[in-house]
Amino acid sequence: MSSRLHGIATPSEPVVSPDGDRVAYVVTTIDVEEDRYVRDIWLATSDGHRRFTTGESDGSPQWSPDGRRLAFVRRVDNHPQLAIIDVDGGEARILTSFSLGVMGRPAWSPDGSRIAIVGVEWTEEWADLDDEERARRPRRITRRDYRADGIGWIHDRRRQVYIVDVEGDSVARRLTDGDNDELGPAWSPDGSTIAFSTDLSDRPGYRPGVDIVAAPADGGSAEQAAPRGSWYTLVFDPDGTLHALGNPGLDFPELPTLWRLEDEPRPVVSEPKRGFFSLAGGPDRFCFDGRRALVPFVDSGRVGIASIGSVGDLEMLVDEPAVVTGFDQQAGTLAYTITSVEQPARLVIRRPGSTGTLDDFGGRRPEVIHPHHFVVDGLDVWVYLPPGTGKVPLLLNIHGGPAAQYGWGYFDEFQVYAEAGYGVVATNPRGSGGRDREFLRAVRGDGWGRVDMEDIDTVVGAALERFPRLDEERMGVMGGSYGGFLTAWLIAHQDRWKAAIVERALLSWPSFGGTSDIGGWFAQSYLGDPELEWDRSPLRLASQVRTPTLVIHSENDYRCPMEQAEQYFDALLRNGVEAEFVRFPGEGHELTRSGTPRHREERFDIVLDWLSRKLMSAS
Repeated sequence: MSSRLHGIATPSEPVVSPDGDRVAYVVTTIDVEEDRYVRDIWLATSDGHRRFTTGESDGSPQWSPDGRRLAFVRRVDNHPQLAIIDVDGGEARILTSFSLGVMGRPAWSPDGSRIAIVGVEWTEEWADLDDEERARRPRRITRRDYRADGIGWIHDRRRQVYIVDVEGDSVARRLTDGDNDELGPAWSPDGSTIAFSTDLSDRPGYRPGVDIVAAPADGGSAEQAAPRGSWYTLVFDPDGTLHALGNPGLDFPELPTLWRLEDEPRPVVSEPKRGFFSLAGGPDRFCFDGRRALVPFVDSGRVGIASIGSVGDLEMLVDEPAVVTGFDQQAGTLAYTITSVEQPARLVIRRPGSTGTLDDFGGRRPEVIHPHHFVVDGLDVWVYLPPGTGKVPLLLNIHGGPAAQYGWGYFDEFQVYAEAGYGVVATNPRGSGGRDREFLRAVRGDGWGRVDMEDIDTVVGAALERFPRLDEERMGVMGGSYGGFLTAWLIAHQDRWKAAIVERALLSWPSFGGTSDIGGWFAQSYLGDPELEWDRSPLRLASQVRTPTLVIHSENDYRCPMEQAEQYFDALLRNGVEAEFVRFPGEGHELTRSGTPRHREERFDIVLDWLSRKLMSAS
């Protein structure tokens, strides 16, 4: 097994100290030999930067209000726990011992005496059992949302907000007495209130979105602070008004924007033309520096940073062909991590009067093949060509979501395929993020599988015309999740593809509805008509496929469960299609992004072996 990922180091999660002098951030290094990700917290000052922690796995740093300490999350005995460390010296202290660890970021109280964190504990029925008995015992299910991708069973545990006294005995006190799962606590500026998201639905699992509630920090009942919606991150402004990224209501998908949560939610920017949150791996947070909010700005394959005033005026702070992956600003110092096709990973720190860039984090720097970019019929297209002048197979990649986007960031898959000799073509068809609301919602209803396929045909034709090196007689197509759906949909309607890879795909809407962790609402949001579900299922058309097809799926994928791949592979074989099926044990839907390093490397070997046999042998 070759090593394409080993040693690559990536910065993320930058946070600026209250005085703007120091920046804490996380560096993740891939260790394929040990089959793990090494995560450490680093510190950057005006004099340079250095590794600050060396725990088993450290992340999610947050500065105390006085800037003397960092709260962070450290893996202890295989579970993440809340930790704290003095920045100027001393050992880290572990403050929690939750049976299933903590989730999300620590949130300091404004006076620095307490930290709010989400702790995960077994429910009473499962708390006193050992692992063997938990694995043996039958499970009584009463709710639709009983398991989740990337976690597994969730009906046997609760995620709830706890308050930890930093200077006292560090006993974690539950904030509320409810029985719902909770996430993302945020303190009001006066320290009296904590807002967080939860699920108040009488039919959990069947309605998208979350509810936002606020509770007294010293204990008491929580009250709803905003109507149910697609809310992602909560922050109070300096005046004590709660703000959120996302959208009120249950009409999915929508352009995420910034809302002021008063008596009625009000958009800070009226009629935004782009979204302020990316499903494609951009920042999942925003912040205030003074009275201006800094938010992600997602536009045509790039993710920048916009500053928004209270009257909705918008100023771009970072706007370049790149993808910002995290940011923070305090006391006039802006720090952000960013990836581009020229530089896979860097940390930029803008202080008043100076800007510095850091790109050496002790890891290996991969070689980069730069893409060609063009626009056809309003669609962004990136083409990665291997070195040389000879003909190369065309390999179309289709992203998931569908509301994600390809773009201007470094993407290991494109680099690996282009280096192996393929002409990689990537685009954002209608239904992708990064454009306006009409573009995002074009695949709803009858548009699903129709307008997106039209856009793919337009892009492939334009790429072949612009780049004569791309061989029309040797074309392959691959995609994951929604991209797996569209791959299977294309090869059911077209015989021009010589090889296909259908990965973690949605292939049968009717069974997806009963097995996926989001099946209770996702089909209704996109198709809206039960009669369309079987009509737009690639499984229905498997008898029309003639393209040799590799099916890749993960055993613990609960977003697009394994039964999707099993049904499709069986249908291909029944109809005489040349097909292979690869199953990855212990992995979920995010195998290609956060699966174990060895599995990610092995997947590359499997993909390249299949493409070589089906596309290179025809040269």
